[in-house]
Amino acid sequence: MSDNKFPGWHGTTIIGVRKGGKVVVAGDGQVSLGQTVIKGTAKKVRRLTPGGMDVVAGFAGSTADAFTLLERLESKLEATPGQLARAAVELAKDWRMDKYLKNLEAMLIVTDGKDLFIITGAGDVLEPEHDVAAIGSGGNYALAAARALMDGDTDAEDVARKALAIAAEICVYTNGNLTVESING
Repeated sequence: MSDNKFPGWHGTTIIGVRKGGKVVVAGDGQVSLGQTVIKGTAKKVRRLTPGGMDVVAGFAGSTADAFTLLERLESKLEATPGQLARAAVELAKDWRMDKYLKNLEAMLIVTDGKDLFIITGAGDVLEPEHDVAAIGSGGNYALAAARALMDGDTDAEDVARKALAIAAEICVYTNGNLTVESING
């Protein structure tokens, strides 16, 4: 592809919702290349158990890059058991400073049931306002929908599912094949 960058893989929406003592991370299953859907059932939300501690992570971006980052996060969590914030900051520092890692194109939403963070390659570890985090192609649609749903009687999982359903209706890079993981705070 000469000097042009590979057109890139697109198509996912990941949301994290904290409500009622529970955190849910949910993601759709779509992977697209340009205008073509390559796969509709990808699993981009995973439960990690480094050192026996449960952490749920969702990723948007390049799959290989995300798996590299998830492996690094697991090793950081093993080095700092029960300290998700510290592990997330250490990962973000490495991601920004390491000459190989800084080229990775992905974003993560991670939670241990207590904390909820978005981790980026720019060195950001963001704790979202309003207990909702969203990333990916349809992230802003899902974020807006979830924030509107947070005041109702629905629980965290229902908010996440409904928000992703709304995003799937609007964003061509988001579908309705969901992976949902929850963890209690």
